[in-house]
Amino acid sequence: MKHRTFEYSALALIAFSSASMAETQLERGEYLVRGIAGCGNCHTPLGPDGFDMNLELAGRLVEQNEAFTAVAANITPAGRISGWSDAELKRAIREGIRPDGSVIGPPMPFSMYRGLSDTDLDAIVAFLRTLPPIENDPGISTYNIPLPPAWGPPVDTVADVPAGVTVEYGAYLAGPVTHCLECHTPMGPQGPMLETDLGRGGFEFPGPWGVSVSANLTSHADGLAEYSDEEIAAMITEGKRPDGSDMLPPMPYSYLAHMKDDDVAAILLYLRSLPPLPDAG
Repeated sequence: MKHRTFEYSALALIAFSSASMAETQLERGEYLVRGIAGCGNCHTPLGPDGFDMNLELAGRLVEQNEAFTAVAANITPAGRISGWSDAELKRAIREGIRPDGSVIGPPMPFSMYRGLSDTDLDAIVAFLRTLPPIENDPGISTYNIPLPPAWGPPVDTVADVPAGVTVEYGAYLAGPVTHCLECHTPMGPQGPMLETDLGRGGFEFPGPWGVSVSANLTSHADGLAEYSDEEIAAMITEGKRPDGSDMLPPMPYSYLAHMKDDDVAAILLYLRSLPPLPDAG
């Protein structure tokens, strides 16, 4: 069994003044959009060598299967969101409801985004408004499956989770912000089985790379129990396994590489706290 070579939890004992951690709204929005939230993982077109940053966030075909053809919208100021108010855009992000009342379908992870704090949602929208407008029409999504009238009741307000190297903040980052647990939890008829199989892995992602299967993130031996914090951090932020081999998409490694050390540490604390579950299946 591997041993944890250092304890991120020790960082929780370090206090930072609010002044030293000051961050403007646009800085926070850029960190979320271009970093930890990985919005471009779906909304930026792919070229032969990866993301085409000349078309950053201008939309693309994300997935095509028997159930649906999912197209991520152009979310630059040249896209259709240009005519939406900030409140309408926030509702579309957090609840999946467009201004005309239509429902945005999968794979947008609304089970997670519903928990985005008001502060972070404001920052995301404020930053999106500053992007250079890029003319690009990626098309529209079509669904051969029925979509619900809504993904849940209206979300009025969501309080901030105090930032820090804590399990609570790690849960917020791994859930609403990065939606790690959306992809690393098996899917049931009503979506990810968060109540019974949280973090168990087994979700399959077909693509040009073949089929990748999300890993078990729980504290079970099938999951992360055998890995050190350093090894897990490298897998999250570099896409490298302990043996040096590359991990597969669609995990947004190029975005997660920009994560702050304290945010990685908080996520690790949270993942270590997940109840052990064996691999699905």
